[in-house]
Amino acid sequence: MDRPFLGTEALGAGTVTRRTLANRYEAVYRNVYLPKGSTLTAATRAEAAWLWSGRQGVLAGLSAAAAYGSRWIDADEPAELFRRNGKPVDGILIHRDELAEDETRLVAGVVATSPERTAFDLGRRRGRVRAVVRLDALAQATGVRAVDVHPLIQRHPGVRGLVQLREVLDLTDAGAESPQETRTRLVLVDAGLPRPQTQIIVAGNFLGRKHARIDMGYGDFKVGVEYEGAQHWTDPAVRANDIDRYAELATRGWIIVRVGADLLNRRPHVMVARTCEALRIRGAQWPVLARILRDRVA
Repeated sequence: MDRPFLGTEALGAGTVTRRTLANRYEAVYRNVYLPKGSTLTAATRAEAAWLWSGRQGVLAGLSAAAAYGSRWIDADEPAELFRRNGKPVDGILIHRDELAEDETRLVAGVVATSPERTAFDLGRRRGRVRAVVRLDALAQATGVRAVDVHPLIQRHPGVRGLVQLREVLDLTDAGAESPQETRTRLVLVDAGLPRPQTQIIVAGNFLGRKHARIDMGYGDFKVGVEYEGAQHWTDPAVRANDIDRYAELATRGWIIVRVGADLLNRRPHVMVARTCEALRIRGAQWPVLARILRDRVA
C-alpha cells in the first residue's frame, strides 16, 4: 500500500487491522491513508483527495497537472477538485463549476480535467509569470498546445482571466525544463527581443555524445542562453562536463550567455544586454538591439 487508500475499504477487505492502520499508517484526509514516513507528492495528494471525494470528484488545476506528470508543483499546495456538493475541507480546494463531458479524462484510474481544460484553468490564475511556468510544465508533460485550448475560450467567453490566458498561451513553450528557464525566456521576450528557440540541438563530439542541447537561443546567429542551477557550480562532475561542453560549442561558433540565480533575479538587464551584444557581434541587425545597448550605455 504505497499509494493512498481508503481505510474503510482496507479494513473491509482484511488488508489491514485497526491496530496496524493506527500504528503503521497516517491519514492524509479523513479515511484516506498512506504508510507513515511516505513522501507526500503533489500527485499522491491529488489521488488522496479524489479518494476522499468518494471517487466522485474530478482533479482540477495543479492536482490535475500533477496527475499528468507536471513537475515543479509543491506537495504542500492544497489538492484541487471539481465537486458539485459537499463541505470544504482543510487541504482541499473545491471548485463547483460545471464541466462538459469532453473536459475530463481518466488518468491512471483517476478522473481529472483534460490537459486542455487544465491549461484553461491554470492560465487564467493571477500572476502572468507563474501561469506561464505552470503551462510550460503542463505542455512538456502532456504535449498540450495553445491551439488545443482555444476552443474552450470560445466555449466559456465570460469567465475571468481570459485576457491573461490568451497572452500566456502565446508565451507557452514545452521546451522549458525548469521554472528558471521559463523566467529567463520571459525576461528576453519582455525586453523586446524575438522569442528564442528552446532546446537547440548542436551536433558534435560532446564527451562521446553526438550532440548537445542548449536551453534557448537564436540558432541563425549561433547565440545561446543557458540557465545554470546550483549544481552547475557545486557538483565537480557537472562543472567538468560544462567546461568541456562550452569549449566544444565555442569551436562550433557558438556564443553562450550563462545565467545564474543572481543574474536572473537581481540583474536581468545585464543578461539582456549580454545577449544583445552577442547577437550584434554575430551580425543581427534588429532595431531592438541598438535601443537596448544604447540605453545600457546611457
